[in-house]
Amino acid sequence: MDRFVFFGGKGGVGKTTVASAYGVQCARDGQRTLLVSTDPAHSTADVFDQSFDDDPTPVAGYDGLSAMELDPEAEVDRHMREIQQAMSDQVSPAIVNELDRQIELAHRTPGAYEAALFDRFIDVMRSSDDYDRVVFDTSPTGGTLRLLALPDLLGSWVDRLRQKRTESVDLFEKAAIGDSQARATLEGDPIIRRLTERKETFEFAGRMLAEQATFFLVLNPDDLSIAESQRALAELREADLSVGGLVVNKVAPAPEAGETGTGATYLRERRRAEQARLDRIHDEFDRPVVAVLEQRAGADGTALLAELVESMELATPVDAPRT
Repeated sequence: MDRFVFFGGKGGVGKTTVASAYGVQCARDGQRTLLVSTDPAHSTADVFDQSFDDDPTPVAGYDGLSAMELDPEAEVDRHMREIQQAMSDQVSPAIVNELDRQIELAHRTPGAYEAALFDRFIDVMRSSDDYDRVVFDTSPTGGTLRLLALPDLLGSWVDRLRQKRTESVDLFEKAAIGDSQARATLEGDPIIRRLTERKETFEFAGRMLAEQATFFLVLNPDDLSIAESQRALAELREADLSVGGLVVNKVAPAPEAGETGTGATYLRERRRAEQARLDRIHDEFDRPVVAVLEQRAGADGTALLAELVESMELATPVDAPRT
């Protein structure tokens, strides 16, 4: 299994519980494991009955397991402040207020959430040397796929910006002070330097996702979840990202053989319908079903995780990076 493991899927399918169970399994098998929630719902605290924040915190009762929750709103605010500071240092005081207004407007546009979260997401990957395995509980599928598409998209965009800035500085300096001084000014240009750093950041993210990341899609045995998972799988494949398989969650339990009554009849009918969808999943997806997890009622968090760990049986040893 790759060092970075992602669990994604439609909202409400149970990604947090599945990701948490895999994190517990990795820690149990001796892997120093970090569980990272990028889902705005942040159910990790509910699973472990413990509060988490932006810093890795040991999970009580599970040796070798730490967890953290990324707050999207806080990340957007932090991202905006960093850009304001960086840009304010490069412009005249007369236009600082207008610059701040434009940056605030930009952070209200579609994609601002993904861009801000992406920066923190990369920070986590870069600063995770203390861990053998990093497990990501991601936001619902659409947001996750937009996030994963950012390295190529923003890398090309930064290339164009850097080229335009280079041409602009070069022409301006030649016109102002002559060719003999232009190159030194160009090489020290702070905006070009920042754009270069951003490109290197995107290249790092793209390399890690391509060489050391595996994605698992969590879905329920219903038509909407199946359809969204098919779209997600196609987009992950198009991005040339590795998909390890499917986890089918929240399958209805079967009643006892001799059980009768309305409840038992309902469960049998539901099981028949879900079995037909499970057969469809096996037939229509070209990735394996690595776990089928039944719904469990009445179990506390610890007992539920223990049951899921035994049911999932995903590999935990860390593979060498793909090249």
